[in-house]
Amino acid sequence: RSLLVTGVQTCALPISKLWVNATFTSFRRSKRQINPNQALLQIQGVNSKEEAQFYVGKKVASYVKAKVGKDGKKIEAHINWGVITKEHGNSGVVRAKFDRNLPPVALGTTVRVMLFPSTI
Repeated sequence: RSLLVTGVQTCALPISKLWVNATFTSFRRSKRQINPNQALLQIQGVNSKEEAQFYVGKKVASYVKAKVGKDGKKIEAHINWGVITKEHGNSGVVRAKFDRNLPPVALGTTVRVMLFPSTI
């Protein structure tokens, strides 16, 4: 891509990202039972089962910005790490397991899918 700087067009290097945003859509569930230790994530830009297979095994970070810690000092964020275990369905949704289960309050929030470890 190129940038326009003071009327001169220059070539810029592409910006590499270390993560992709995903939305925590639901817990894995059946008609009458919810399984809270498996979260369903919709990764941004992923719309098929084949695209979702690339993300299996990648790490996921759910972060919550905190105001004040237990000792009264400021804390920037609480991070809950997880891993994508399998794709779910045909529309690009994936399953993830976290170290600590995500709370129901976090439904609809954004999590970060890290692009490592990589098998490429």
